Amino acid sequence: MTACTAFLGHRRVAFGPGDEVARTLATLDLSGGGLLVFDDATGEQRDYPFAPQAAAPGPAASASAAPGVGRPRLGVVAREVTLLPRHWAWLAQQPGGASAALRRLVDEARRSHAERDSRRAATERAYRFMSAIAGALPGFEEATRALFAHDGEAFARRIESWPPDVRAHAAWLARDAFAPTDTDSSRGDS
Repeated sequence: MTACTAFLGHRRVAFGPGDEVARTLATLDLSGGGLLVFDDATGEQRDYPFAPQAAAPGPAASASAAPGVGRPRLGVVAREVTLLPRHWAWLAQQPGGASAALRRLVDEARRSHAERDSRRAATERAYRFMSAIAGALPGFEEATRALFAHDGEAFARRIESWPPDVRAHAAWLARDAFAPTDTDSSRGDS
């Protein structure tokens, strides 16, 4: 299970791998309500009690399964891609064919946009958490604007009056949202 953080009201009561959080929550009186559990990777709320994890199929189950399309040793998954005729024509001319060219393009885009993608993911992660737990707190809208503007100083000022655990967790989730990217420095926004 992925790492998560649990709040009772605005107080953080557990954090860590999901199984550890579940053990901690099992010892608490949750009858008063107000429990919110968040996935630390996405900022999304998780249901508690956690759904049981499906067991991985054993060797007997995988051996009896019919072989699928693709190259299973590489983890290749076949899916539909819709492109315009000019895209298909270009892909057909590439070395290794369309699939190899698409894999190269995706790998290149992942490398060249890694910082931007990390920043966007941190912004969305923090926003999901803030919307669920801090929507009624003072400065929420201003903090949200600062988060999406990637203004770390304004964000810190706007959440300063929030309960300490909520403030600390929001800042932790948003930590990568304020990192400068290559596009910022090329525009002179650093």
